[in-house]
Amino acid sequence: MIAKTQATDLKVKLFRGFSDSSRLSILNVLRDEPKKVNEIVEATGLTQSNVSNHLSCLRCCDLVVRQQQGRFVYYQLSDARIAKLLDLADELLADVALGVDSCTRFKS
Repeated sequence: MIAKTQATDLKVKLFRGFSDSSRLSILNVLRDEPKKVNEIVEATGLTQSNVSNHLSCLRCCDLVVRQQQGRFVYYQLSDARIAKLLDLADELLADVALGVDSCTRFKS
């Protein structure tokens, strides 16, 4: 029972990584290819400091990795399954978006 509870708690933490709109925007931008911070800023409309803070959080949780190429640092999803999870969320929302949007128990 304890192991099952710990697994559930871990899943809750994982989905918290996706639950913030800024972090989710960053993950969506990184779906296709690695990007530099300034490219993420441009694509998301977030401030540079906001992007940097969220990238730090996403790196700490092993959802994003960084790679130095010369003087540039590129960020990318740490695992292709993250993009698949985001794709599945899009597919699911195509069918249930109206219900999710009208849900009064979850606030955005």
